[in-house]
Amino acid sequence: MPMLDAHIPAGALSPTSEEQLLARLTDMLIRNEGADPSNPQVRSIAWLFVHRPEAVYVAGELARAPHYRFVASVPEGQYEPERRQAMVRDITEAVLDAEQGAHDRDPRRVWVFTPEIPDGTWGALGTIVTLADIATFATGDAERGRRYAEERLAGRGAAVVGA
Repeated sequence: MPMLDAHIPAGALSPTSEEQLLARLTDMLIRNEGADPSNPQVRSIAWLFVHRPEAVYVAGELARAPHYRFVASVPEGQYEPERRQAMVRDITEAVLDAEQGAHDRDPRRVWVFTPEIPDGTWGALGTIVTLADIATFATGDAERGRRYAEERLAGRGAAVVGA
């Protein structure tokens, strides 16, 4: 159940480039969470929210080129160092690609945050949804979902909620 808050300044990208970027980000968000982007169950719970800052200031001055902020939130256990690094790298590259050379290709203009939401604190469907619940939804198999959550949360000090 990845969630991406994409802060893309108004007018920074052409409508076509932005649409392609958001599709690309959806796929990479799912892939970097360790799931299959072609799975319709998984896709149905991958949400992107686009925020439109009217202005971005850097060092107290209006930025001359677009600056972007992305918050890629996932349930606890979904990021390991390699996945987290891949998410930051992939989002940065995708955004700079989407600009299609309109600005200097400067990765310092793209900030990516990768928080994990502690198991037992993700709310959806009017209730708390755990990693085991999400994995069960994605796979269609409660036992497989529970085992997946136990493996992903092992060693993190988190107990599998509802196991």
